[in-house]
Amino acid sequence: MTAPALVVRDLSVSVGGSRVVDGVDLEVAAGETFALLGESGCGKSMTALALMRLLPPGGRVRSGSVRLDGEELLDLPEYAMRGVRGGRLGMIFQEPQTSLNPVLRVGDQIAEAARLHDPAADPRRRAVELLAAVGIPDPERRVREFPHQLSGGMKQRVMIAMALAGRPRLLIADEPTTALDVTIQAQVLDLLADLRRETGMAMMLITHDLGVVAESAGRLAIMYAGQILESAPVGAFFAAPAHPYGRMLLAALPTGERRGGHLAAIEGRVPSPDEALQGCRFAPRCPQAEARCHRQPPDWHPVGPGHRVRCHLWAQGGHGAHVDVPVAKGPGAEEGAAAPLLETQGLQVHFPIRKGLLKRVVGRVRAVDGIDLHLDAGRTLALVGESGCGKTTCGKALLQLIRPTGGRVLYRGRDLAALSGRALRPFRRELQIVFQDPFAAMNPRMLVGDIVAEGLVAQGLAKDRAERRARVAELLERVGIAPEAAARYPHEFSGGQRQRICIARALAVEPRLIVCDEPTSALDVSVQAQILNLLHDLQTGLGLAYLFITHDISVVAYLAHEVAVMYLGRIVERGRVEAVLAAPLHPYTRALLSAVPEPDPASRRQRIHLEGDMPSPADPPGGCHFHPRCPEADARCAREYPPLRTLSSGRVVACHHVPDG
Repeated sequence: MTAPALVVRDLSVSVGGSRVVDGVDLEVAAGETFALLGESGCGKSMTALALMRLLPPGGRVRSGSVRLDGEELLDLPEYAMRGVRGGRLGMIFQEPQTSLNPVLRVGDQIAEAARLHDPAADPRRRAVELLAAVGIPDPERRVREFPHQLSGGMKQRVMIAMALAGRPRLLIADEPTTALDVTIQAQVLDLLADLRRETGMAMMLITHDLGVVAESAGRLAIMYAGQILESAPVGAFFAAPAHPYGRMLLAALPTGERRGGHLAAIEGRVPSPDEALQGCRFAPRCPQAEARCHRQPPDWHPVGPGHRVRCHLWAQGGHGAHVDVPVAKGPGAEEGAAAPLLETQGLQVHFPIRKGLLKRVVGRVRAVDGIDLHLDAGRTLALVGESGCGKTTCGKALLQLIRPTGGRVLYRGRDLAALSGRALRPFRRELQIVFQDPFAAMNPRMLVGDIVAEGLVAQGLAKDRAERRARVAELLERVGIAPEAAARYPHEFSGGQRQRICIARALAVEPRLIVCDEPTSALDVSVQAQILNLLHDLQTGLGLAYLFITHDISVVAYLAHEVAVMYLGRIVERGRVEAVLAAPLHPYTRALLSAVPEPDPASRRQRIHLEGDMPSPADPPGGCHFHPRCPEADARCAREYPPLRTLSSGRVVACHHVPDG
């Protein structure tokens, strides 16, 4: 390993009297990518903010040392730190939309950074050069645009360009791909890797995505409750994680091999910084914890070259290496019924585009443009695709939360699209939805008990208050929440607990079908495992059908029976999960699957790069909608849209290049 660009020793940070970072030691070598891995609330982002000296009000560094190229940053006055921050030390924040100034053009924002940290360069020309360097097409035009005119992936690239304006020695990337589709995520990660190789800068990657770590980093450190528990080369960690926490994180990953069984969810939660903690921070959640783990902090123990762990199980010369994490097995998935529970025929949802003083219709956004789906009772159909392809609109149209423009939605043989609001009311009980953001889906002024009971009241399913309370307690217990939680407010719960409450609310009216719109996309892998186990058990016990809207292919492999791939409002491929994931036929499906990061550093899968962003559904390309980005497109693809064909294998695909059979 080359000389370290960054050396951190015994860093401790408190916010409002609570210690959020406690004795962190780490090194990042010049030219390497170092990953800081852990669940939300463990102190990763607060560590990064301490390095940048951007702590929130009430935050302060209690002790420690932070050296960048040998210079102690904690001793610098603020005016000197301004020359380092954004210059030799750059940072990419998690949410580009909130980090960019919405009233300034992106070129002006990049030029400002260049003017401060690279005064010898022409700021305007430097902004264009940086946009070109991060792969934004037509940079001369883009510098004049505002952030809202750019896609999520482009906004993230603008953030990277701003961070590079000062030619940093160390770039801190705080969850740079969390909110991005897998195709855009792959582009951003490849871009960061290329820039690191070309400039020789070091990079600290903060994430909770094990697949991103496996594909991008050379070394990692696992953080939990403000402390580093394990530090290792990436290959050594994924081959044999030493700490029980690391092993349980890997065991919690959903995969196709774990279908029909339970994921190894980590019970409990990360302790809050103001809790009095003795011994090992992970002991309350560790299945291998001994008495000394609860009373005595563990020392560091060597595991292998560059690999060390803070765990009592290694005190006797490697005993911890032979402790397995149990994975409970659940019942297998049941086969679906012969007749579909839900079926769509040519479903369309078009939104009018109005302009001018009289608001005349000048065009239409074809969000959903004629799709056919069917879903059996007790089965899960996954709907996958990039953001903006129409997945969520489709889910809402199935439930008549958005009225379709055309086509039919048949539920148990009845066309819901033809029913009026009053006639739909009996079906509302059987068709429910779980939204992506549980906090936004709940009224923050209502108690959890009242939130869960909303459907019971609306449908008249409880005779009196006593019966309603008993039903709410039963529902909360079913989703793993204590019945006493009914008297608390949503903000008092973690993200995973809030999602469980939303599932309890959906279950209150005894539905037969639930639309799950990205219910695990914002959750840590351990909390995701809890939610997936819950959904699996509810389907097995109650025979529920799920339409699972997601872009997480690993979740699809674990939970779904069938998968439909959507692009620009249309289905391009549909079939059984095992067949589609093992041998995708459509070029878009192949590109989508190749972009998914695998939690295996030894994986040598070839990535298919898709150029550009998805076209606008207001102005789709002629011919096959995918042809401008397709590596296999020819003149016929640009001329005519391929019909959706059912092959002899039962697979459905829309592509001119897939032969019959």
